[in-house]
Amino acid sequence: MDVISVIRTKRDRGELSPEQIDWVIDAYTRGEVADEQMSALAMAILLNGMNRAEIARWTAAMIASGERMDFSALSRPTADKHSTGGVGDKITLPLAPLVAACGAAVPQLSGRGLGHTGGTLDKLEAIPGWRALLSNAEMLDVLDSTGAVICAAGDGLAPADRKLYALRDVTGTVEAIPLIASSIMSKKIAEGTGSLVLDVKVGSGAFMKTVEDARELAATMVGLGTDHGVRTVALLTDMSTPLGRTAGNALEVRESVEVLAGGGPADVVELTLALAREMLDAAGLTDADPAKALADGSAMDVWRRMISAQGGDPDAKLPVAREQHVVTAPASGVLTRLDAYGVGVAAWRLGAGRARKEDPVQAGAGVELHAKPGETVTAGQPLLTLHTDTPEKFDYALQALADTYDVAPAGTAYEATPVVRERIA
Repeated sequence: MDVISVIRTKRDRGELSPEQIDWVIDAYTRGEVADEQMSALAMAILLNGMNRAEIARWTAAMIASGERMDFSALSRPTADKHSTGGVGDKITLPLAPLVAACGAAVPQLSGRGLGHTGGTLDKLEAIPGWRALLSNAEMLDVLDSTGAVICAAGDGLAPADRKLYALRDVTGTVEAIPLIASSIMSKKIAEGTGSLVLDVKVGSGAFMKTVEDARELAATMVGLGTDHGVRTVALLTDMSTPLGRTAGNALEVRESVEVLAGGGPADVVELTLALAREMLDAAGLTDADPAKALADGSAMDVWRRMISAQGGDPDAKLPVAREQHVVTAPASGVLTRLDAYGVGVAAWRLGAGRARKEDPVQAGAGVELHAKPGETVTAGQPLLTLHTDTPEKFDYALQALADTYDVAPAGTAYEATPVVRERIA
């Protein structure tokens, strides 16, 4: 086997054999295939695609590059959720303890933000003392004792994917749907969960801008899960407007706690409950009522135990940015648009996100939304509040917001896009 023949096969729109796929993933992981050779293959895949058999084998080869976790000793069925990322997407924070309160075990391996999309681990690290890095034994212990754990994936989980993702990020091949799907699913399958619900975002603030692309990605990942024996379902959810009323780490933790306390923004509550019902159904817990678990405080109890088990103080005050800047409504009327991408870029520029994986983030930075599309605003009233420790960043963030919102005359009809747009199973 040689890498040139593998590249040529896909370059010429051929189908890679199982043996070619197994060899090239193993050889790249070991360093026998050079970065420039793998980047050529990734570009050929981006341009010419892969069929279902190729994607399934590619995913299996990445899983085989590392360890597989085993939760069979747990007394509860396992269910996990993965989001493709968005702006204000704090859903994992209330969702994991909520599903655990209903009887499932939730092993949630999460990531950090990069660019305009926030990261679950960055948000939780705004809580004093909370730890993202757990050994496999610690992860299992937290999961067994509380029912839910949110932590970083260990180095032994799908190392081929970690290496390939870093390469795709710098070679313009991130957008290849076969590689996106196999990247996500290799980690989730290796994680060992019994069932998986995918939250595939679509809209300006999402990676998939069109419903057609989001549907293709969702269907590909559902197929991969099914092929590997994991019960998988996907929801296509809207990301044209930020979720909730905050985008930023500590700001989103605070809003998540409001949801667990029985309040919070309606769209966050709606999506949290929709995903919870899918996870519980996939885990076979069809009689559980997640709405009741929010209302009676049992989800909040799990949250507090989960945060404490990972070294955090659930009663500690969350960081607050030193400086604020208020953006006011330019006219009176109906807010008809608040673009998720613009808000996400503004939050990122204020310090809530990072341009490189090694960059630090500001826990208190971000954007607070005082109105959402469909609501009436008055000229001069606060529309957005920007938060940062570094006020010199305000101008740069304001540039991202320059064409982010529209206000139409009072009485203008507004039709909201549904939070959940489609279900794919």
